Parts: sequence; C-alpha cells; structure tokens
Amino acid sequence: MTRAITARAARGVLGAAGLLAAAEIAGRTGLMDPELLPLVSTVLARAGELTAEAAFRDAIATTLQMWATGLALAVAIAVPVGALIGTVPLADRLTGPLLELLRPVPPVALIPLALLAFGSTGRMGVAVVTFASCWPVLINTVRGLRGTDPVAVDTLRTFGFGRRAVLWHVALPGAAPFIATGVRVAAGIALIVTVTAELYAGGGEGLGTWLLEAGASAGETDVILAAVVWAGVLGLVADTLLAGASRRLFHWQPAARPA
Repeated sequence: MTRAITARAARGVLGAAGLLAAAEIAGRTGLMDPELLPLVSTVLARAGELTAEAAFRDAIATTLQMWATGLALAVAIAVPVGALIGTVPLADRLTGPLLELLRPVPPVALIPLALLAFGSTGRMGVAVVTFASCWPVLINTVRGLRGTDPVAVDTLRTFGFGRRAVLWHVALPGAAPFIATGVRVAAGIALIVTVTAELYAGGGEGLGTWLLEAGASAGETDVILAAVVWAGVLGLVADTLLAGASRRLFHWQPAARPA
C-alpha cells in the first residue's frame, strides 16, 4: 500500500510540474500575455517572498484558526446527530425532510444572514464554516452506521448488550472510516468557505481579506496568484495529513468513498 501511495504521489507531482512548465513556456513564447497572467516562475518566487512578510503570516494564521474552529464544531455537532439519525428510525423520519431542505442551501448564500446575526467578525465566519462542514460529516456518519454488520449487532444482542453498547462497540467503530472520510471532505470545503467569508465580509485579518486588499492595488496580480498558491498548499497539506491519519487509524479497512 505504501508503494502504491508513493507512486500515486509521484504521478501527481509529475503532472503538476508538467502543467506548470507548460504554463511557463506559454508565457515566455507569447501564447499568454505576461501582463495579464504573470509567469509561473514569477508567481512562485513571489509566493516564497510572502513567507517573509509578517502580515501575510498573520493572515494565514487567522484563516487556519477560523478553519479549524469551524471544522471542529462541525464534527462535534454532526457525529452525534448522525449517530442519532443512523440508529433511531423515528429520528430519521422526523429530520429527513428538514435535512433535505437545508442540504442544498449554498453556504455562501448564508453569509449575508450571518453578517446580520454576528457582524463582520470571526464568529460570522465560524458559523458559516460550521454549517458548510457539517453536511459531509453528517451524511458519511449516517451512511457508515447504516452499513453496520448485522451479524455483529445480533451477536452482541444475543449476549445481552443493549443499544448503547452496540452503538459504542460495533456501530461507531465500523462507521469510523466513513466519518474520517467525511471529515476529510469537510476540511476542503471548510477552507474554501473560510476564505470566501473573509472575502465577502472584509475588515478582518484573514487570507480572504488579504487577497481583497491586494486586489485593490494596481499591478498586484502576481501577489494575488501567489496567495492563491498558498491557499492551495494549505488545502493540500490538510488533505494529506487527514488521509495519512485515516490510513494509520483504519488500516484494516479500505478507504471509504465520500457519500
């Protein structure tokens, strides 16, 4: 498995390097206007320079704090609610229509409402990020619990174990890989919504606000793209860490696919 993961990572690196090289060649040969879209080498060099700027590092730290807080709250809410829905048929029937109504709502559409409720503060961003991140975790929790091995459940009940013991010793351990997959998907969504909320609200100190201010300055296209590169790096690092943790914790099971 380690060899397969390494090979997959190597192919990803080669693909990204090839795409960047093609973009660099297109810029240097005139196929793309460097004034409109800076050279890849220029953007990467600027991305390296940003790490020396204290304001940019503070913006990254603020965004990561909002991202982590919203994601943690989503897990704390979605896992218990998903456990209730996935194990109690009555709860499933009562909440099903409401969840199907709320699930398609774009989280970005709630930003104006969150602004009215919380103001242009970190609490607004955390609220929107939490809402957006809840769904992948909730859906995968329910899916994992509904896929619990019925033989294991019947075995515990035969030995006199109640519903709570079955949930704790069989259902949740079996659903754990699905929950981990939901958290992994939610992490990417949470980062997107975090930066979007900062862009929309402004007046903060996160990466979105930093991008907004850079966009207001003339001739800062390379700076904007450099910051976008770092946003992508943050998402890639978070996904890699979560995927690695999931493989280590649940090595006996194949990776669960997102619902």
